[in-house]
Amino acid sequence: MVDLAHPIPPWQVHPPIALAAEFLAAVQSYLPQPAGDRPTNDGAGKWAAQILWQRGVRSPAAVHAFLDLSQYVPCSAFAFGDEMEWAMARLKQAYMEGEAIAIWGDFDADGVTATSVLWEGLGQFFRQEDTLHYVIPNRFTDSHGLAIAGIEQLAAQGCQLIVTCDTGSTNLPEIERANALGIDVIVTDHHTLPDTRPPVVALINPRALPPEHPLATLSGVAVAYKLIEALYETLPEVPSQPLESLLDLVAIGLIADLVELRGDCRYLAKRGIQQLRQNSRANPPRPGVSKLLELCQRSGDRPTDISFGIGPRINAISRIHGDARFGVELLTSHDVAHCQALALETELANTRRKALQRDVLQQVETRLQEMDLSTTYAIVLADSQWSPGVLGLVAGQIAQTYGRPTILLNTEGAIARGSARSVNRLDLYRLVKGQDALLLSFGGHPFAAGLSLLPENIPLFSEALNRQLRQEQLGLGLMGAAPVEANLQVTVADLGQALFRELSLLEPYGMGNPAPQLLIRNCWFDRAWHKNLKDAQDKTVRYIRTTFEIWDDTGAKFAGVWWGHYKDELPSGRCEAIAELDYNPYKAEHSNDRNGYEIRLIAVRPADPSVAFLGSPAAGRANWIVDWRSPSPPLLDPPLLDPPPLEMRLCPSRWAEFRPWFRQALRDGRMLAIAYKAPATPPPTDIWRDLVGIAKYLSRTGKAVRRVQLLNKLGIGDRALQLGFQSLAPLGFHISLRDVNGEGHLQIDYTAPTQAEKTGGAIAIPPGDLDPTTTAAVHRFLDAVYEEKFRRHYFATVPLTTIQAMAAFVQDTASENPQDPPSSETVNHDGSSVDAPT
Repeated sequence: MVDLAHPIPPWQVHPPIALAAEFLAAVQSYLPQPAGDRPTNDGAGKWAAQILWQRGVRSPAAVHAFLDLSQYVPCSAFAFGDEMEWAMARLKQAYMEGEAIAIWGDFDADGVTATSVLWEGLGQFFRQEDTLHYVIPNRFTDSHGLAIAGIEQLAAQGCQLIVTCDTGSTNLPEIERANALGIDVIVTDHHTLPDTRPPVVALINPRALPPEHPLATLSGVAVAYKLIEALYETLPEVPSQPLESLLDLVAIGLIADLVELRGDCRYLAKRGIQQLRQNSRANPPRPGVSKLLELCQRSGDRPTDISFGIGPRINAISRIHGDARFGVELLTSHDVAHCQALALETELANTRRKALQRDVLQQVETRLQEMDLSTTYAIVLADSQWSPGVLGLVAGQIAQTYGRPTILLNTEGAIARGSARSVNRLDLYRLVKGQDALLLSFGGHPFAAGLSLLPENIPLFSEALNRQLRQEQLGLGLMGAAPVEANLQVTVADLGQALFRELSLLEPYGMGNPAPQLLIRNCWFDRAWHKNLKDAQDKTVRYIRTTFEIWDDTGAKFAGVWWGHYKDELPSGRCEAIAELDYNPYKAEHSNDRNGYEIRLIAVRPADPSVAFLGSPAAGRANWIVDWRSPSPPLLDPPLLDPPPLEMRLCPSRWAEFRPWFRQALRDGRMLAIAYKAPATPPPTDIWRDLVGIAKYLSRTGKAVRRVQLLNKLGIGDRALQLGFQSLAPLGFHISLRDVNGEGHLQIDYTAPTQAEKTGGAIAIPPGDLDPTTTAAVHRFLDAVYEEKFRRHYFATVPLTTIQAMAAFVQDTASENPQDPPSSETVNHDGSSVDAPT
């Protein structure tokens, strides 16, 4: 059964576009020619052309610029202007005077690769482990960014210059301390800039550039590469290692960090993947990377080899060990035996990470089942047992699933540390930065961030975020899971080499250019099998992978995999699936499957959810829900409809209240009319006084009342009424359930408490004059009433299209289990609601 606070994500399918012949010809010119140099057939290129058009590439010239790497001219490293000039002047001074330099990196894949780029690049100018050192914070004990204790230690070692990578833009107090100790700082970073420029020698950050600039989306490793590129131009006679040898590291960090791959980002990623391929050959330039590719059974020629292979493994080092320093050794050492040992340790860390991530995800899901998500705009949860290394991953999963920004915290020590992830383009950095008075540290960008605060401030922090989203009305757009997009509709027979080669023209994939997702209709699954993964020591890890064959009416079958799911989660009948087409040359060469092609399942649902409406007047119609909220007469005359529509007359305060109406209409085969008006809600304090008056009357007369009568009389919802009962308790009222003619009724009794006796009977005193215990309870009730008032105003004006989209979720679920009772509330045929026994 679908919880409308946790809906099934909507599916968005791009319709095919009729494309001009010259546009299609431009795409076809990049396809590999068939054997015998025969011309490409007329149908080739249509898949790639559709996706290019969807992504704004809509002319032959734009096609050539996007697909032909040789036609792109990358920006000069000195496009950063004076900041890069100042950085070069200071590095040249350090080189000429033999100064001691420290690289200060970060512990994620972007930070580790950025540190590696500076370690190798600056290592051409400064002696490693002599005048050049690097520092990477510990994920478990340190925060992102510079730290005063570490800076003081570097000063004691004689360091005169710090070069940061992937961090440092907002570390103003730490930079001031470095300056006081005689250490200059060059910041290379890509995270959000502070309002005031820090006192550094140079601040090289693409966020200072216009958003449309080709360098604007560089990640930390790409900024570090640009610094080394500028230094190679400044002192060209010094380096002996080609600058291009760093590009494989750049590609790993770029793709792993999920930055938008456009402009120089796309260029560097594509060049970097070409360099990465060399590590799958004999005598690889990076034996550590070569061993990682072997362990994840990849060849290094695909962006997915990074996003699903190398990237997660590098990230796993700090997620499991905290200390990520050996990640730099793994990427830069030429000691083959040492690199193989480090790669095996990295592989073990990644398998442990998967198990921990699954455990924490299950625990978070359990906690969310106990929350009222209809009034929750930002999810903030904490636990002392959660592994801090996987909180960002789980927060990302929860944010996407529940459609809300999510912050997960570990509270094991004196300081709570955790990660935040955004959803639906909400600027997370701005949201959390607005509560910086409660934070000890914070850093990141609009989509992801790390933070720390005192555990006792977590409730205040959570309430502040939810209040801010509520006041800005942003939360109302976050109540649904992020949609699943399908770029193309294909058959099982279309899957395979030809389609893959065509789609691979669009690589590298990443943010702004995601891997194409394919919709397969009217299909079914066979030979499904799941098993737990095993680590490099052949130990079972509690992380599931399901393999299967997918079939459709073309008579073709195709292999597939569904990560993190059991085979029982696949529908047993015909269904619709969204998947990505993948190819692994390593698998084709080294396994029994000589094909190497498979699909990676993204989403699946039963086929044709509208079948539940067959035979009803609304069958096959998009307008089975009609809007009668406006003061003008209905568009459809009710007497002319047979059967007449089911009318929803009470304005809801949360999506879950729509569910019984949707399902009642579905079962009865009737249209649903949204016929409620915006309620004229009195001030919350008046409603509280009415509640006290009703309680006094019922306790004095001994009469009982049905819960629905109280709800209708007060004009509030269940949650507010429950809090209202709690506000009555300190005043001496006791609520109990009693049977009247076989139905549950509420009985209210009164016993004056001590405080009420002292004040002469507190029940007549305004909320502000009550004792602290009573006041807190009353204000919780008043806040809930205010929240309902706010939400009812939203639902009084929410577009009909939004309501219809939400109803589609219930249709999907009804087709899965049409006999499932819709909720604890049922709907009478006259449009009123009836409480089920509790």
